[in-house]
Amino acid sequence: MVMMCVTATAQSYAPVGDRMATEWASKVNPSQVWNEYPRPMLVRDKWVNLNGLWDYAITAHDAARPTTWEGRILVPFALESSLSGVGKSFAADQALWYHLTFQAPKRGKGHRVRLNFGAVDWEARVWVNGREMGNHKGGYTAFSLDITDALADRGTNELVVRVFDGTDSGFQPCGKQRSNARGIWYTPVSGIWQTVWLETVPEHAIMSVRTTAELSTSTAHVAIEGGTPGMTVEVEALSKGKRVATQRTAVGQTGTTVDVRIPEPVLLWSPEAPNLYDLRITLRDAAGKVVDKVSSYMAMREFGMQRDAEGHMRFTINGQNIFQFGLLDQGWWPDGLYTAPSPEALRFDIDQTKQWGFNLIRKHVKVEPELWYAHCDRVGIIVWQDMPSGDYSTSPEWQRESYYRGPQNMRSQASIDNYYREWNDIIDQFRGFPCIASWIPFNERWGQFNTWSVAAWTHQKDPTRLVNPASGGNFCCTGDVLDAHHYPEPVQMLWDPDRVNVVGEYGGIGYPVQGHTWVTSDKNWGYIKFNSSREVTDTYVEYATMLLDLAKQGCSGAIYTQTTDCETEVNGIMTYDRRVVKMEMDRFSDINRRVTHCLK
Repeated sequence: MVMMCVTATAQSYAPVGDRMATEWASKVNPSQVWNEYPRPMLVRDKWVNLNGLWDYAITAHDAARPTTWEGRILVPFALESSLSGVGKSFAADQALWYHLTFQAPKRGKGHRVRLNFGAVDWEARVWVNGREMGNHKGGYTAFSLDITDALADRGTNELVVRVFDGTDSGFQPCGKQRSNARGIWYTPVSGIWQTVWLETVPEHAIMSVRTTAELSTSTAHVAIEGGTPGMTVEVEALSKGKRVATQRTAVGQTGTTVDVRIPEPVLLWSPEAPNLYDLRITLRDAAGKVVDKVSSYMAMREFGMQRDAEGHMRFTINGQNIFQFGLLDQGWWPDGLYTAPSPEALRFDIDQTKQWGFNLIRKHVKVEPELWYAHCDRVGIIVWQDMPSGDYSTSPEWQRESYYRGPQNMRSQASIDNYYREWNDIIDQFRGFPCIASWIPFNERWGQFNTWSVAAWTHQKDPTRLVNPASGGNFCCTGDVLDAHHYPEPVQMLWDPDRVNVVGEYGGIGYPVQGHTWVTSDKNWGYIKFNSSREVTDTYVEYATMLLDLAKQGCSGAIYTQTTDCETEVNGIMTYDRRVVKMEMDRFSDINRRVTHCLK
């Protein structure tokens, strides 16, 4: 049940600017925007979507709350985007303010109201009815606030959010955002860019669900936060609507793990067979009364590495060798920037990648909404997840003599602490999604520091995945993967007999399609450029065929740059507006499937 409490008319909203737009932009309705439940790993039946038109104002960074508002902004689209209806730039010495009035949802005795944000870039402070509720730093992770005690049960309530976003002026992770967008660097993204919603929950509610599969014992370990000692948690596992297993466990002092044995035949998850089990999770008090109930899902699968018969280290899934081949996916949109125009648009790029014969997406220095990972789970796409890069003010490790003696750092302690805090939050939020096979703490040398320590910390945080310590960066003999970048053709410049060897980026074949470019000048670029689909496809097939030879030599994965054009980059398989596919599809898909199956 979805209760919309933000209303708007079509006359009060319109996208801004004259840049290109996707086909989904014209379907954006400010009273029904991003109305799909945003948290697929912990689903409740009732929620209140706060997306829609809010008031906004921009002030000096240290200014008090504004008394008047400049206009209306469409949440959840960032300030700088066309679909926000604003399209303004935002400086590091400014503050962005949001304002909304809403009705408090009905709640039963002892229930609480939580205000949830999918993501706000970068620092957010939140007030309800003039009372400060909390703050959050981190542009890529969700946060939740209990606002019950500040609510007025009758009449309207007032929500105010203040945002600070220094983008690339400080040490915060910002990925491809730049205050001076050019080349491979894109338009900044500031403010709320994912769904905002309310939920009424019990006082002792289920707060998180995360499942880890153990194939050797056919067991799903379901970690649950919530409840209090004296309560019990029941987990039911279902396959195609039929219950296959049930397990109850007493709630622990610091969290509860319910071990659910999955009966034979266990349905394994893989790109060829993306089998998922639905979960029904019920929290009961000592008398057996239901306190809370949520739904979730999980998969029985394990990612790993092993030597093949020739002695090469290979990626494995469920104990079987696999060549992981996919696309560098920036996740940018000409109309919404970080935010796809709709959930349907968000799924489109994934579906295309699957149809083209790939089995992998590398999510490049960005983190997506949870619905994105859930769709990868459903269709069978493996994900390599980057940590968004930042702190470009420091000198890279390779420039220092001390690099060869061991891990040192050139970052400030505040920068180091923030890196670990945000990386920790990202892993915590997304480690439950089965599709994620590898964590990538650094891309190239972008803010790379203390690689040995960061890789070890990442592996300790989540030992169920491989760690690719620095995709294309300084090789530091740590982690599980040696990842070399080479443009335009794929070349494995370094080899390590004790790690999985991959070409983490190659390609970048450019083709500016007339009428479908971000700019019309000679600022469009690719690593190489052609002027026809035939030329692009010929070169693409040539490069992919080289991967077949590299696989025989021990290469186990590769990433082609990239899914779509992005602003002035014209090296996408699709144009930035997703309206034109540049390849000859039969030849393109055929060679992709040959590569993904080369180790079968």
